[in-house]
Amino acid sequence: MNAPGLKMKERFRLSRFVRGEKASPDPVILNHRRIFILPTRRGLGFAFLATLLFFIGFVYNNNPVYLLAFLLAGIFFLSTVHTFRTLAGLVIREGYGKPVFAGDTAAFPIHIDNPTSLLRPQIRIEGQPETELTLPPESRSQIFVHRTAARRGWCEAGPITLCSTFPLGLFRAWSPLRFNMKILVYPQLAEAGVPLPPLSAGPDRDGVGRQGSDEFYGLKNYSAGDPVRRIHWKAYAKGYGVLSKQYRGGGSGELWLDFDETPGGGTEERLSRLCRWVLEADQAGLRYGLRLPGNRIMPADGAQHRQSCLEALALYPL
Repeated sequence: MNAPGLKMKERFRLSRFVRGEKASPDPVILNHRRIFILPTRRGLGFAFLATLLFFIGFVYNNNPVYLLAFLLAGIFFLSTVHTFRTLAGLVIREGYGKPVFAGDTAAFPIHIDNPTSLLRPQIRIEGQPETELTLPPESRSQIFVHRTAARRGWCEAGPITLCSTFPLGLFRAWSPLRFNMKILVYPQLAEAGVPLPPLSAGPDRDGVGRQGSDEFYGLKNYSAGDPVRRIHWKAYAKGYGVLSKQYRGGGSGELWLDFDETPGGGTEERLSRLCRWVLEADQAGLRYGLRLPGNRIMPADGAQHRQSCLEALALYPL
């Protein structure tokens, strides 16, 4: 939840009004300390009109004009409270964002809880106009903050500002927040068309030397990470459970994806090619390993192995 308190120097630090307080993994409750409010351009014009009417009423001693001026002033100050209450009490939590490839858009999920009985309309994420939402009483919603993942590595969400100008647009209330949210960015995918390197002559997954081409030799219980294409659907239809077909020979041979032997004019170009090859090898159901300078991942297959290889490529030193 919110930090217990701020020192006086931290409380008046200008960056707190723009970037928010220190990042925290805990849910954040929006309160008077985290919500700031200022009149909008429309609000300043509205205040000027009310002031002008007041002086007109004063000069001409006109009671109806006085009444109109005080009515506008009352609306002006009352909207301050309503704008503040649109954000006050909301609970904001960070979510988990899925990895993306360089050049794609990273989506950071934000969970917003409205534990009160108040309707919270016109809530937006600054810079994300498509995120405007209305929270019914005692409801929960999720919105996404989008950032362009320009290069591989970690993409951080940075400061996220919730704001609202409800109900009349005279005031803008905002709350800058920071979380430790980051999304892993894989290298940019190279164009398809370059064939995979030849399979190595090493042993297959069961330690049996490769002999000839694909040869089916048995079934085993399906385990997480087994390629879907190897599921024995006929056995499943007959009620024998989910089984995976096992092969020996060239079709299950090991493949080494070696940085030093990858075509490309530079580091990023080679990493992009390796990234493409990892996906193609995984889709083909091959056992493959990855060799990078200073890092080697032994041959395996499955979703977890694919994730390990892509992560190694993403975090290769820039």
